[in-house]
Amino acid sequence: MSQLRTVQVLGGGSAGSSAHVGSLAAGLVARGVQVTVCAPAGLDRSYEFSATGARFAPVPRRSDPAAVAALRAACAGADVVHAHGLHAAVRAALALGGRQVPLVVTWHTRTHAEGARRRLVHLLERRAARAASVVLGASSDLVDRARRRGARDARLAPVAVPVPPLPEPAPDGKVRAELGAVERPLIMAVGSLVPHHGYGTLLDAARMWRRLDPVPLLVVAGEGRERAALRRRIKAEDLPVSLIGSRTDIPELLAAADLVVMSSRWEARSLLAQEALRIGVPLVATAVGGVPELVGDAAELVPYANAEALARAVARLLGDPAERDRLAAAGLRQAASWPTEDDTIAQVLSVYDELAQPLAASRTR
Repeated sequence: MSQLRTVQVLGGGSAGSSAHVGSLAAGLVARGVQVTVCAPAGLDRSYEFSATGARFAPVPRRSDPAAVAALRAACAGADVVHAHGLHAAVRAALALGGRQVPLVVTWHTRTHAEGARRRLVHLLERRAARAASVVLGASSDLVDRARRRGARDARLAPVAVPVPPLPEPAPDGKVRAELGAVERPLIMAVGSLVPHHGYGTLLDAARMWRRLDPVPLLVVAGEGRERAALRRRIKAEDLPVSLIGSRTDIPELLAAADLVVMSSRWEARSLLAQEALRIGVPLVATAVGGVPELVGDAAELVPYANAEALARAVARLLGDPAERDRLAAAGLRQAASWPTEDDTIAQVLSVYDELAQPLAASRTR
């Protein structure tokens, strides 16, 4: 069989899916696969797809005829097209309309929507699932969701992304001093300030933590449309919470914390959970989506939107250093059990071979 030609399609390009495509492109090129990455131009500057040896084809986020035509041209001659995310999958299906080219779709996450937009998302999910030759779900509940939407073939494919180096130990207390938590417990939360991350529940829990002595400080790293509302509430209720905006030193912040908390309504393979466990920081997280599957018994899990359960779990762990040490050690063991980048690339390549070989055989008849 001649050199396998693949096209990787990104839509908006979340951090997780973009990092995965960069990892995949590098691994596939190293294995002799010809790779083209189609994504908005700015993503190549951020993730350096071209540096992996892949060809980069800028395709705007729009789904207008010009954008679809650009994607169609980039996919010409491909043996397999691999779309990452819902919108990328729908656009790839439009671009491939009528062509006998296998389409692989990876569902990294769910799109959160309410009202009329929720119905639209449902329809887009059906379109993406039914157009795909194979849907790869980053967590078991995404695989189930794809099957409910009509996927012919849906498989679990945990996504491994590049593992950043462990942070260098900071000068004693420097990070905590910067954050204002020298003589009090430090609790870290990270993520965009949007409704599905459950920060309202987190602030409810922070109000309960004021009864602890010393009062812990909750530090939230991230930006988003809820920032102003959260700030108003923190000020009005005098909550022990600090919003520090977007940061580039997340591993260092996590390493300085006594606990990491995650209050999301849904996550697949949460990057925050992965970072916390790899660094060895105890994690308290909501038992949603793919989180239980990801963390096993290496984190304290609580129900979503239950501020009292979250507050109790945090208070108990802050008062029990031995249990925090147990969770930290369990987190390191759990992280060592996750698929590596090589595992992920090998699984994806086996899917490509499975789909491309029958097509190549049919072309030679």
